[in-house]
Amino acid sequence: MKSTVPSRRVIVGVAVMLLTACGGAQPPIGAPGVVPQSRAFFAPTSANHNVAVANGSYGVLYSFAFAGPNGSEPAAGLIDVNGALYGTTTSGGGGCRGGGGCGTVYSITTTGVEKVLHSFSHHPKHTYTGYPLAALTNAKGTLYGTTDGGGTLFGTVFSVNTAGRFKLLHVFSNAGGYRNGFYPEASLINVKGTLYGTTYFGGSLKRHREGFGTVYTISTTGTEKYLYRFKGGSDGASPQAGLIDIDGTLYGTTVQGGGSGCSGYGCGTVYSISTSGVEKVLHRFTDHPDGANPQGGLINVNGTLYGTTSGGGSYYGGTIYSINTTGKEKVLYSFRGGADGAQPEAGLIDVNGTLYGTTFSGGGCVSASSSGCGTVFSVSATGSEKVLHQFTGNADGANPQAGLLNVKDRLYGTTLLGGVGGGGTVFTVSP
Repeated sequence: MKSTVPSRRVIVGVAVMLLTACGGAQPPIGAPGVVPQSRAFFAPTSANHNVAVANGSYGVLYSFAFAGPNGSEPAAGLIDVNGALYGTTTSGGGGCRGGGGCGTVYSITTTGVEKVLHSFSHHPKHTYTGYPLAALTNAKGTLYGTTDGGGTLFGTVFSVNTAGRFKLLHVFSNAGGYRNGFYPEASLINVKGTLYGTTYFGGSLKRHREGFGTVYTISTTGTEKYLYRFKGGSDGASPQAGLIDIDGTLYGTTVQGGGSGCSGYGCGTVYSISTSGVEKVLHRFTDHPDGANPQGGLINVNGTLYGTTSGGGSYYGGTIYSINTTGKEKVLYSFRGGADGAQPEAGLIDVNGTLYGTTFSGGGCVSASSSGCGTVFSVSATGSEKVLHQFTGNADGANPQAGLLNVKDRLYGTTLLGGVGGGGTVFTVSP
C-alpha cells in the first residue's frame, strides 16, 4: 500500500542518518523510521522564532547501548506501577537472529536502575515475537502490550507481569485475508476488563488487499475480534495511536483518510467509536492551517480533547490542537520547525492545566543536513509554547518519539536515539 506517511516500523538506515546529523558518527542502525513531512518547513526567522528556551533541570536516567542486551531504541513511553517505571524497547535484548535483537520489556527506577523483564525472541510456533512500538497498559498488576512484528510477521498482543512472566495472548495473521487487522502500533486501553486497540493495516478488503486498519477488542485471555474496519475514505485510514475512553465512548485518531488532501491520501481524522462499533468522524484535517497526519493519541482535560499533528499547520511543522466531543477543532500552536521544535509524533499530558509533550525534530543541532534532534515543550491553554529542553544528539539523547509521564511533578520520557550508548535514553526533566 503506497503511503506518503509510513508507519513507525523498521526503516533500515534512516536512524543512522538522523543521528549522524544530530551529533556525530554512530554504528549502523536499523530502527523505526520517522514520518517525513510531505512539505518543507517555513524557514524560521527572528520574526517568527518567538519561543522561550528554558534551562530547566534535565537529566538522563539511563542510556541504552546500541543493540545491547538491555534493549535499544525505545520508541514507546513509560508507565508508572507503584513507583517503578515500565517500558519497551524496539530492538536489542539479543533474542532474535541477526544480532540486533527483537526488543525488550524493562523496568527502571526513578534513580536509573534498569532491569530487563523480558527479551523478545524466537517463538517455537510463530517464528518470533518482537519489535514493540507502543507503551504498556497496567490492568490489575499485569502489563499488556503489542508488538509490531512477530507471530506470523503481522504483530502480537502479549502480557507480562512485573516479575517477568510472559504470555503470548494473540497472533495477528493473514488468515481470512487480514480481516481482523495487523501491525498493532498502538498501546491498549482497559475498559471494564476488556482491552481495546488499533491496527495500522488490515480490515476491509474492498479497495486494497491489506485494508486500512481496524479497531479491535481483546480479552485478557486472548480472545480477539474486530470492532470496526476503516474503509480508507471519509471515515479515516491507518490508526497509529491508541484510544481513550470517555463515559463509555472511545476516541482516537487516524494518520490518513478523511478527505482528498495530503497527496490524495487524506490528512487524517479525529473519530469516536462506540463499544458496539459505531464510528463517527469528529474532524477531518486539511493540512493547512489545522494540521495533518496525527500520529499521537488524545487526552481528555475536563471534557475537551487535546492532541498533536505531526505535519501541517501554518508552518508545516505540526500542530497542537483542541477539539470537543461534538467536533469543534481549534489550533493552539503551530510549530515553526526551528528552536520551538517540529513534528510532534506523540500525545500530550496535562500537569496542573499546562500541556507537555515532545517533538521528534526541530530544536537543537539544526544544520543544513539535519531537521533537528527534537524538544521537550510545554504549551498553555492560550497557546503560549515554551521549550524545556533541546536535544543535541549526544549524551542527552535524540529524537523522542513518545510522550511524557508525570510522577510526583517530575516528567519522564524516552529518546529513540542518542545517549552514551547510541541506543536511546530514559530521561527526566522538571516541568
